[in-house]
Amino acid sequence: MSIIKHALLKIPVAVKSIQKEVEKLQSGYWIPHLNKKEYEGRWDVLSFRSPGGGLNTFAESLNNEAFADTPLLEQCPSVRSLLSSLQCEKLSARLLNLQAGAVIKEHTDKELYYEKGEVRLHFPIFTNPLVEFYLDNERLQMQEGECWYINANLPHRLANKGNTNRIHLVVDCKVNEWLSGVFNDAIAKAALSEKELFLRDKHKILQTINELRRQAGGAAADLANELERQLKEAEK
Repeated sequence: MSIIKHALLKIPVAVKSIQKEVEKLQSGYWIPHLNKKEYEGRWDVLSFRSPGGGLNTFAESLNNEAFADTPLLEQCPSVRSLLSSLQCEKLSARLLNLQAGAVIKEHTDKELYYEKGEVRLHFPIFTNPLVEFYLDNERLQMQEGECWYINANLPHRLANKGNTNRIHLVVDCKVNEWLSGVFNDAIAKAALSEKELFLRDKHKILQTINELRRQAGGAAADLANELERQLKEAEK
């Protein structure tokens, strides 16, 4: 199986309730992200789960401390309910706030991807159309109330060019049977969507094949053969 770059997962999110809870959190709870070389502007963190349950920005355990809920999770029952609905081991859970005008430079988070057994899930809580998130040079437009997996082992960058803050709930999880099932459902749905789009353009594809058949040269014939193969696969 090829490595999954990203996936839109079918996980219910009570985003309106979570938005209200986040808006009530005191500004003093937010801490600037430690990796200051990686961003420009304001990028702040608020932890719901952390190593040792402390109010820090860490997503990784430095001294083999177990991950635990922080006191702030008690103030956000909708967030707690969402985390409980994830039927897998949770590591860190943080709100990440990229404020208006801020930029995160391209970077990678090593060894953090599905095939390695650990995933980073993004739940957009507040966003705007001028947020530009690029994963491996592909722009992803994540909407409020969705759940996205991104392969953080790939290069990614982000710019908030809007005039409102972009806040995501970011949760790191261990892959288990339940989470694998969620991923398999998402992959099957994405494949079906691609198939539907391909068949919708069947008439145009057949026209292209006929045009290629009329051209001299092996390259045109090879391309026509490949299009025919793809069409037959899509029609299965």
